[in-house]
Amino acid sequence: MNYRHAFHAGNHADVLKHFTLARLIALLSRKEAPFAYLDTHAGVGLYDLLGSEASRTDEWRDGIGRLWGLPDTPAPMADYLEVIRALNPDGELRYYPGSPEVARHLSRPQDRLRLNEKHPEDGLLLKDNMAGDRRVAVNLGEGWHVPRALLPVPEKRALMLIDPPFEKADELERCVTALQEAIGRMRQTVVAIWYPIKDQRQLKRFYQGLQASGAPKLLRVELRVHAVDNALGLNGSGLAIANPPWGLEEELKQTLPWLAQHLAQSQGGWQVDWLIAES
Repeated sequence: MNYRHAFHAGNHADVLKHFTLARLIALLSRKEAPFAYLDTHAGVGLYDLLGSEASRTDEWRDGIGRLWGLPDTPAPMADYLEVIRALNPDGELRYYPGSPEVARHLSRPQDRLRLNEKHPEDGLLLKDNMAGDRRVAVNLGEGWHVPRALLPVPEKRALMLIDPPFEKADELERCVTALQEAIGRMRQTVVAIWYPIKDQRQLKRFYQGLQASGAPKLLRVELRVHAVDNALGLNGSGLAIANPPWGLEEELKQTLPWLAQHLAQSQGGWQVDWLIAES
């Protein structure tokens, strides 16, 4: 359990993940009926970009730091940026929301949040950061158990984020298994799996596993800050989204070129396509 997300908070991968999460919540909120938000590897929910962990890597400076204060941001970015502005009311960028805080801020009174974090210290910090919101329940346990433990939900609509630390070699495969378990227990669940873009051979197997998952439909969304064959480290990240709400694909195609332009560190790029098209 060495991974701590605080070292990476606000980087280019977080921008993609949290912007997309904000859009998923907004599009689900078009209907009055409540939904449940499930987060399998939630982290602490709130990060100090000037704290010891984040300032040790300064990854946020090539992520949200590049976008903060830019004029004429694409319209779909508004909700995501609103959450960050609410945490930094003086206009100086210091605090950054994890996925639990994005979901807590943008969800409605009728919605419910179930957050899971395995790391014991992070789990306690998550409870502290979410304290006072009766819609939020925090579980301290194994994230891979969440689909079996919490689905189906009474709300009949669910959004699940699967965002493991990828410390172990089999975690891409476990993501596919978690997706299969989620749609097996509640087929209409919107499942968003975040993944790093590093080893192309591993990714090819991952895509094949996703295509064989049995999901009704599955959208692939990727943002690259380096060329895919760059051997230096994290070249970008992606989200595989099962059952994406109508309108998401077009919003992503509108926004990702802008993000790729502003976040590229060498050779940026983006991709939005269907691994499983709706039948």
